[in-house]
Amino acid sequence: MSGFSTEWLKLREPYDLRARNPVVLNAVFASLAGRPSVAIVDLACGNGSTFRALSPRIEALQDWRLVDNDLSLLARVPPSSPPRIGVTTLPVDLNRDLEAVFDRAADLITTSALLDLVSEDWLNRLAVEAALRRMPVYAALSYDGRAELAPADPLDRPIIDAVNRHQRRDKGFGRALGPLAAGAAIASFERIGYAVTHGLADWEFAPADQDIQKEILSGWANAAREIGGLPPPEISNWLARRRDWITAGISSIRVGHVDLLARPILTR
Repeated sequence: MSGFSTEWLKLREPYDLRARNPVVLNAVFASLAGRPSVAIVDLACGNGSTFRALSPRIEALQDWRLVDNDLSLLARVPPSSPPRIGVTTLPVDLNRDLEAVFDRAADLITTSALLDLVSEDWLNRLAVEAALRRMPVYAALSYDGRAELAPADPLDRPIIDAVNRHQRRDKGFGRALGPLAAGAAIASFERIGYAVTHGLADWEFAPADQDIQKEILSGWANAAREIGGLPPPEISNWLARRRDWITAGISSIRVGHVDLLARPILTR
């Protein structure tokens, strides 16, 4: 599963990297410390942003298996860098064949910007498969429904509420968890005996970050139109006002995300 354009993934990657929670990241690296080699499986890898975020800070020899169902994105993932880093791409439909990615042992399962797209049933499948093999899971950048915009506009809250309802629609895995994803993931892993380290990983867009602000607000406006409940002219006028503020260099946005690392208790 991917469903995101290469251009969007490239635009968001530096903000994703900056947003990743340092406490959770340090826990990830600590869990791998002291090993001569590590095997990592990245689910819904897109064009490899999680690989690029983590691999430079892992000292061990690395064997990455990057999983997605979008062949065009898999073709753009980073090549292997022998002898230190090996990269294999795996085209897999994660809704239908999630269990297949667990056929080989791994020291860490990673994913980014995925959990808010999946259903509760799928999330529980992931937790069970990981627990059966006592694999830790690092899940980054799950949207949690929070958004702050400046300057404020009276329609901001109704638009964000509409976006959050839209996030619960089926994204290919059944009814999506959307803003509930991080809390559901923490609860799911804790139920099966995992310890969970988690923290905020918010996107922060300053007035100079105009391109990504425009993309996000256009996406929100489209989501609000699709979900219904707000008059389309009001949505269009809201978007025009916010674009004017972006162009004027006075717009800033914070979008809430959560990172987590779930680890089997009593393992390093």
